[in-house]
Amino acid sequence: MAGRSRYEAAGTAAVEVDDGCGGVREVVYLLTRTPLDPAATTPLAWHRVAPDDRLDLLASRYLGDPAAFWRICDANLALDPDELVGPDAEGAVVVVPTPGA
Repeated sequence: MAGRSRYEAAGTAAVEVDDGCGGVREVVYLLTRTPLDPAATTPLAWHRVAPDDRLDLLASRYLGDPAAFWRICDANLALDPDELVGPDAEGAVVVVPTPGA
């Protein structure tokens, strides 16, 4: 399903490393991903955090996909999803981006 992973558009690179047995093996890895600028994101909603909120439930409610929680994280520059809806976040406003934005 398109758009489900925050790394979908990230490029890959490969490097050959010793395998420890006299040979080499190729290791493929993801290149650095640059999130979209939150200032360029079109908000779908602003959600005031309640005590029982969970990011997967907000993503499901607003975006129709609980696995899209990362879109909300990106729109709020949050590296830790729990920062947005944890006990210390009650009453804070979280930006929910337009799907696909």
